[in-house]
Amino acid sequence: MDMSNVSYGDLKDFLIEMEAVYDTLFGDVEAPVSEICTKLRIGRLDVRFYDNPEKEKSNECEKRVFYQSPDCDMENFICERRVTSISNVVVYTVYKLKNSPDWDNDEKECIKLIITMLFVFNGRSRLMDLSYRLSFYDQDLDIYNLRAFMRKSGELLASGKIFGYTAIYLNLKSFSAVNLRIGRENGTRMMKRYIEYISSFMDSDDEIAARIGGDNFAVLVKNENLNSVVEAINGISLVYDDLTGDRIFLSATAGIYGIDGKIPLHSPTDIMDRIIIAFNAAKNRTKHNTAYFDEVMMNRSRKELHISSVFRNALDNEEFIVHYQPKVSIDNYKICGAEALCRWEHQGKIIPPSDFIPILERGMEICRLDFYMLDHVCRDIRKWLDAGKKVVKISVNLSRRHLSNVSLLHDILETIDKNNVPHEYIELELTETTTDVEFNVLKELINGLQAAGISTSVDDFGVGYSSLTLIRDISWNVLKIDKSFLPEAGEQYDRKKKIMLSHVVAIAQEIGLECVAEGVETKEQVELLKSDCCNIVQGFYFDKPLPAEEFEKRLNNYQYFVI
Repeated sequence: MDMSNVSYGDLKDFLIEMEAVYDTLFGDVEAPVSEICTKLRIGRLDVRFYDNPEKEKSNECEKRVFYQSPDCDMENFICERRVTSISNVVVYTVYKLKNSPDWDNDEKECIKLIITMLFVFNGRSRLMDLSYRLSFYDQDLDIYNLRAFMRKSGELLASGKIFGYTAIYLNLKSFSAVNLRIGRENGTRMMKRYIEYISSFMDSDDEIAARIGGDNFAVLVKNENLNSVVEAINGISLVYDDLTGDRIFLSATAGIYGIDGKIPLHSPTDIMDRIIIAFNAAKNRTKHNTAYFDEVMMNRSRKELHISSVFRNALDNEEFIVHYQPKVSIDNYKICGAEALCRWEHQGKIIPPSDFIPILERGMEICRLDFYMLDHVCRDIRKWLDAGKKVVKISVNLSRRHLSNVSLLHDILETIDKNNVPHEYIELELTETTTDVEFNVLKELINGLQAAGISTSVDDFGVGYSSLTLIRDISWNVLKIDKSFLPEAGEQYDRKKKIMLSHVVAIAQEIGLECVAEGVETKEQVELLKSDCCNIVQGFYFDKPLPAEEFEKRLNNYQYFVI
């Protein structure tokens, strides 16, 4: 047969056209396929995709028709089966046009060549689809991921439609406990069901719920659908066992940003930054699951960023100054110790500890500051000893962030010893821990410090929930009673507080702990503590935190009075 009507050049042109189609992400393939099928008298061209040979046996497939003519001879066809490198099975079927001459060998070869080309392009299509899913979908939950959220946010921002939407960053509450209770597999199913429930309130393709990682998610929702999503954030009950009907309650902590244009937006990153800022604020709240981003949060965030960015230079420039707040013996109203407290003198201003300590404690920078303070305290003690002063024990605070440092004990002793300070003049104050692992590390550290002759103090006793366990299982030297046990100035002291204070002091003394009350501000508080036999107090009633030079003047037999 004359093949001038169907040349390999035609097939090459077809290949180029198909290339262009797939390069534009699966546009209209009918035109090039239709033209070549007409020339070859093809009535229908279809393909079936099977994930594996087992699926082929059960005929579970995805079907696609590339070309269909109304005059198709369903009894006369060529069938080609191909297997991919990952065991996918692809079956192509080419049906002849009704009442047309049979294909000759050359035409059959052309048809096989077309099938080969389609196999290549179908493979590329599926590969591109796989690439898309890997790029924009979470593989565990089969929902959108962070990249998809950022892309969708960017598209809405570029089109100017973003201002009718609200962005949310949410974290499932206590999800590790959920996994322990119902198992990780059920937990993952419930996590997916929870996000699907949130997604059910979205009525357009421009809304999105995406997994950021772990049990963290980002949501972009139209303002009119926000209330339903917030209700889901506050909590829903889901059936995790279909046989028993057993349920689990899931809720989330969320940062919410109503995108209104009041604060300029430049990129999707701005949106993500703001919902994370709001989320961090929500984490610190006890009564509410959510926090809404506003300009106050933005300014606070900028302030925190500024503090973090200038901290290293400030430390190198020794802008942090040690102040000493005296501890006073109620027996004779003389100094018997002091706590080292930090003040930051930056660009001619004093930055209060409440403005920078919580920020530094979110990372490991607090550890650098603690060792800076310990080193400067040791320098001062060495100077006072050399000057013949009557030196008292100085307590220095250590953040529990240090507990991840495996060489902490060595580092502490090295700092003290390089300044040639006798260990008896140093006391380290630590707060209670939050995990069993931290507790065991803390216990080992306290034992090591005491073996080296360094006193240890449990700070803010009574603030947390595990305080009694802390003093029962760890051999401290000093117990610092938090000021929450004391009545405020002018406050009627209730009987419960008095009983608790009396018993805490009695317990401390019974187990051999020295007792220090902090935050003492009134004569009444002093007299109350004296009646309960708490013999050491610290607070503004006697002295504020003093610069080293002022404190030094009080070291030699300075006398306080109760007025």
